Amino acid sequence: MSRSVTIVMYHYVRDLKRSRFPAIKGLSVERFCRQLDYIQVHYAPISVEKLLGTLGSGGEDLPPNPILLTFDDGYSDHFANVFPLLDERGIQGCFFPPAQAVLEHTVLDVNKIHFVLAAVPDAGTLLDQVFSSLVEFRLEHALKTREDYLLAVTGEHRYDTREVTVLKRLLQRDLPEPVRAEIVRRLFAEHVTADEAAFACELYMSMDQIACLRRRGMHIGSHGYSHAWLNHVSPEAQAVEIDRSLDFLQKLGIGKDEWTMCYPYGGFNDSLLRILRGRQCRLGFTAEARVADLDIDDRLTLPRLDANDLPS
Repeated sequence: MSRSVTIVMYHYVRDLKRSRFPAIKGLSVERFCRQLDYIQVHYAPISVEKLLGTLGSGGEDLPPNPILLTFDDGYSDHFANVFPLLDERGIQGCFFPPAQAVLEHTVLDVNKIHFVLAAVPDAGTLLDQVFSSLVEFRLEHALKTREDYLLAVTGEHRYDTREVTVLKRLLQRDLPEPVRAEIVRRLFAEHVTADEAAFACELYMSMDQIACLRRRGMHIGSHGYSHAWLNHVSPEAQAVEIDRSLDFLQKLGIGKDEWTMCYPYGGFNDSLLRILRGRQCRLGFTAEARVADLDIDDRLTLPRLDANDLPS
């Protein structure tokens, strides 16, 4: 019997055409509904509990063509648009909210970048603005040249142009943290809004909404505390991120013996996996784009398809 599981990763699910940011890269509610129709014809939706039962010592059988739906970043989209549809159809969704965004009403840098890109159609203009900003930081930080940063991005990205890929790499990972945080803050204030707290309250679910999802049978897991790129920080910083996210889950009544992990940006390494095993993490979800094979894949490095990989 096949032990393959299709795990799908979703982010924004919203009425794109009538939203304030129609260029945001997401799935329209209409497309999501069509996908659910397709899924219920061609797949058997399963729960995290079913997946764990299959991986357990008893080895429960999977239904034919099993599929698990996961939703990253804790957006209010998920409560308003996704949850009612899943609840109506009796499908469990797995939701992974970053704790800092919910608790501190701050907009994650990854989301600031998304909305800046949605607000400014010319990514080349933004990239020029970023490189111009680096001049003031060169005395304090050992920065590379523009050419070096450009040459570091090779190959093609599945969904972004090369300019967008370079911009995201610079602002998410390649620049020193204080530099990229300040540049992202300025871009967001200039092109999106200066009222970050109000925007965060609109963008992310509240604790009450997340608790409601859990009461209705949805799964809530960890997406780290600050949505850091966890394979680019020290083991000590990894442990802090994980422990703070576990404190967040405990506030929701989720015990340390039942938690799962979804890696921000899909990033993980051996030191992070050791930390997760030491804290009894049950499952880990990556961003590697393929169908999971439970006979081969480690339970802490399960791959996921992007929502755009499914017909709609």
